[in-house]
Amino acid sequence: MDVKIENSWKDLLKEEFSKSYFESLTAFVKQEYRRTTVYPKGSHIFNAFALCPVPQTRVVILGQDPYHGPGQAHGLSFSVQEGIPFPPSLVNIFKELKSDLDLPFPPHGNLEKWARQGVLLLNATLTVEANKAGSHQKKGWEEFTDQVVARLAENREGLVFMLWGAYAQKKAQIIPDDRHLKLYAPHPSPLSAHRGFLGCRHFSQANAYLEKTGQTPINW
Repeated sequence: MDVKIENSWKDLLKEEFSKSYFESLTAFVKQEYRRTTVYPKGSHIFNAFALCPVPQTRVVILGQDPYHGPGQAHGLSFSVQEGIPFPPSLVNIFKELKSDLDLPFPPHGNLEKWARQGVLLLNATLTVEANKAGSHQKKGWEEFTDQVVARLAENREGLVFMLWGAYAQKKAQIIPDDRHLKLYAPHPSPLSAHRGFLGCRHFSQANAYLEKTGQTPINW
């Protein structure tokens, strides 16, 4: 199957695209785009990969689903397009950046600036039906993104994985402890952020690790 994804990711994941689960997933997703409103738009499904090729990846931030409201999702976890109000989880991410690195709230919630510096903003599920959170879970996306994480961790050294919430932390077992930094915190959602996401200082910890391993820190 010829999947339109950035070339370095295509090489890394080429075995996945011919597997039966991925073919079933592709058929399901195509049918859903024909049947109803699905986010993000089709050309943005693999946006995280397009903006952050394998060799440039230094940090991975794992989300769960794309946002399911109009105009929000554009293929990057936690990010929204310019002109869209900040969702609550993104507000808490910016609060933590203010607390951790004394960075002001940005003028918009588009995190492409991070992606272009090597931050892979990866959702576990890459599509969702409008206004139906979790509607495309357990259709094959999780198996695919498990392979993204596993192959990336296997082929690279010195990555930082930010694992926010139980859903993201399920992927921790496929990341070797001795080759990468894994940072754990509750999800930035208002339901859980006060239990340890706020105050986790993951952004400064990530940059300290990148510098210690001879890499360029992220300009958050």
